Amino acid sequence: MKEFSSLISINPEIRFGKPCITGTRITISDILQWLASGMSHAQILEDYPSLKEEHILAALAFAANRESIIRIIAA
Repeated sequence: MKEFSSLISINPEIRFGKPCITGTRITISDILQWLASGMSHAQILEDYPSLKEEHILAALAFAANRESIIRIIAA
């Protein structure tokens, strides 16, 4: 898959600085929540025509990458 960082941007002026699909106000967490609620890729793409399949895959890759670098710190 193409490098996801070119498809995702973080701008403090857009959605309070949450990671978004570049050129949209759709956050990575929006996409993850839609998938978690049971929406298929096809349903998401139908509801949000500005998105492409590569955007959904980039959101998943971004989330997987973020998850891999989280450390649990014992209190």
